[in-house]
Amino acid sequence: MSASISATTSAGSRASAADTFGPPAPVLSFSPVVLTVPGRPVDLQLRVSAPASGTDLPVILLSHGHGPSNNLSSLNGYAPLANFWAAHGFVVIQPTHLSSRTLRHLHTASPGSALSWRSRAEDMKHILDQLGIVERAVPQLAGRIDHDKVAVAGHSFGGHTAGLLLGARLVDPDDGKEVNLIEPRIKAGVLLAAPGRGDVLNESSAASMPFLLTTDFSTMTTPALVVVGDKDDPRHFTDVGPAWHADPYSLALAPKTLLTLFGAEHGLGGVSGYDAAETTDEDPGRVAALQRLTWAYLRTELYPGDSAWQAARDALAADPDPLGRVDAK
Repeated sequence: MSASISATTSAGSRASAADTFGPPAPVLSFSPVVLTVPGRPVDLQLRVSAPASGTDLPVILLSHGHGPSNNLSSLNGYAPLANFWAAHGFVVIQPTHLSSRTLRHLHTASPGSALSWRSRAEDMKHILDQLGIVERAVPQLAGRIDHDKVAVAGHSFGGHTAGLLLGARLVDPDDGKEVNLIEPRIKAGVLLAAPGRGDVLNESSAASMPFLLTTDFSTMTTPALVVVGDKDDPRHFTDVGPAWHADPYSLALAPKTLLTLFGAEHGLGGVSGYDAAETTDEDPGRVAALQRLTWAYLRTELYPGDSAWQAARDALAADPDPLGRVDAK
């Protein structure tokens, strides 16, 4: 099933069909929270953003992608998403993965790390293992987190990380063994412009990222919202075109939901940072729609019976210039 969407911002575009919640709360953002992980070449550093009030707060683990900017691929990126989700009742935890540009000295020391695909997923498991420590480290947060309500979200390669935690598998090119990194403590996920299947990669991508060749979405059983831009052409990876980014939806088992944003490129309107130069399709209205729809989806997935997502779907109306389409299975 599918429906069209439209959105508004306070600056004057169209009003959001998914704006079914109250005004934003003040947000507390604290960084770095430092976790020591045995065997990790550097400590795991986090940014934690949370509403200033409220209890029993659900958690979103947010995995950054890559890009030409020096700091967006770290705990300092993705403020448009982190701030919005936190202002509407989530605790958002952002790690700096080992593949971050801010840790480029590690890349030269470990040339075979292949974007640290395994350690990125393991970072999220370490955070959940030490969630109590994280909670107590952030001023005014202790005792306010619901440790049973956890979601994961990721953009671009961060979407690949999220997919592994939701159940997607691959074969480790170094030892030929299947890798299963599903995290049962994570109840739902959002994949934003994530990589698709590996059997269509071009020669250079297959050589530099061989772990992508065997990606299997058929085992990704945890509920997920897959977000794609219909102008997001992954030509540096494959000649398949924008539909490649929808593979985590098309090739996975239900329940899955697909949000296609019309006219959106890889930045999905600008999710990686405010006014980021690498955003080729900057559109505050598109980001506003994405903020609201991802919020509504995760709210309902973490709280079965909550009407946020259904209300958003019911409010989707035909529009002469829609921002996108939702499909579900």
